Amino acid sequence: MRLLLDESVPARLRRHLPNHEVRTVVEMGWSGVKNGKLLALAATSFEAFVTVDKNMPFQQNLQTLPIALVVLDSMSNELNALLPLLGRLEAELGALEPKSCVVIRDER
Repeated sequence: MRLLLDESVPARLRRHLPNHEVRTVVEMGWSGVKNGKLLALAATSFEAFVTVDKNMPFQQNLQTLPIALVVLDSMSNELNALLPLLGRLEAELGALEPKSCVVIRDER
């Protein structure tokens, strides 16, 4: 799956997603682009947008975009805090549909 990591997600997370084509917002040259426009840009090349921004699902109308939104809900956006969520992330990616949103919470 083609994934785009938001600026707030550590780029090193991609090393832990070897079965996917992963790019970052910074790599794409989209740093500083606001969420609505960013999701529209992401939809042109990616199947899912991965963020730690818990407010994004409430700020965007996903029904207008052909991309899925994945929110990693952890106590921190540091790599070590996000790694325990990767098993559930992988499971969710297999069933993701465009125009959907999934929140993966740290249950610890």
